[in-house]
Amino acid sequence: MSQDRRNDYDVTDTVQVSNPAAVREAVHELFFRTFPGTSFDKLWLAFYDFERLFTGRYPGYLGCDTTYHDMQHTLDMTLALARLVAGYERSVEPADKLGSARAQMAIITSLFHDSGYIRHIDRDKDFTNGAEFTLYHVSRSADFLRRYLPELGLKQDVAVSSMIVHFTGYELDLDDIELDDPRDIICGHLIGTADLIAQMADRCYLEKCRDRLYKEFVVGGVAVEKGGPGEYMVRYKSGEDLLEKTPMFYQQVMRDRLNRKFNRVYRYIEVLYSGHNPYIDAIRRNITHLMHILDTGDWSLLRREPAFFLGVTSAAYEIEQLVARQLKSFRGTSVPTSDPLLMPV
Repeated sequence: MSQDRRNDYDVTDTVQVSNPAAVREAVHELFFRTFPGTSFDKLWLAFYDFERLFTGRYPGYLGCDTTYHDMQHTLDMTLALARLVAGYERSVEPADKLGSARAQMAIITSLFHDSGYIRHIDRDKDFTNGAEFTLYHVSRSADFLRRYLPELGLKQDVAVSSMIVHFTGYELDLDDIELDDPRDIICGHLIGTADLIAQMADRCYLEKCRDRLYKEFVVGGVAVEKGGPGEYMVRYKSGEDLLEKTPMFYQQVMRDRLNRKFNRVYRYIEVLYSGHNPYIDAIRRNITHLMHILDTGDWSLLRREPAFFLGVTSAAYEIEQLVARQLKSFRGTSVPTSDPLLMPV
């Protein structure tokens, strides 16, 4: 595994995760090997519609304008999910296997797990950036799946897909999610795991948190929360402050989710890589690098400038202006600092 992989490639530096066609082909290969002879038609259409949605060519939608939760993130996560599914199917007894239909549903759910960030031309005309939906974007994604899956001829998957997408978020208590078939819960664990490990293993994860996620948190009301009249509660003062609190998120939230709530399903990746887990290795390297930066105070070590993969060409500039206006509006108000809220990244 390359430690110097390209910015928009997966952890193995073999798949360009900014390219829908490249990820589709990689997922197709995994799907074909795992479920020989099974049609890939609906998954091909789902990839096609995903690309249209995020690039602003899907009817009624404006395209992706969230610079952290961009097209690369979803493609990276979907590839990780397909690998987890393949590893799981090779590891369990026949009675516990997901099967091709359930695996297809899980992959399509992963493709649209962040569709809730995409603004609708009419319904969302009062909003200026998808990051404004941060605190409830997963519920919006579930709504999109309820509308989209019947169009794909998969009405039977609506109930489960719109529920397991919540394993990628924090809007529902995961312990309260009830599904009839234990294999659907497994799909939720796999999807939630893929979402976490793909983004935290990103080669530019630290730069993206500082320079992009913080801005989404400002716009979404996470970094600074409104309190009483003229009062605000600061959780993250800056992108660097967000990174200073990331080790706490890693120790207290991420590891608990991966190991306890998601039952360590990340281990199924190891089946594909001779007992190694390139995602966990990359995450540890990122956290180790972050701790070195925090110990030395040398923020110049974060110097990568990854490309944007958006559907709104002016989005990076516009969110910059939106954040500046929002932070300016806080000046002169009472702004206490709270304990950091451990939010999804």
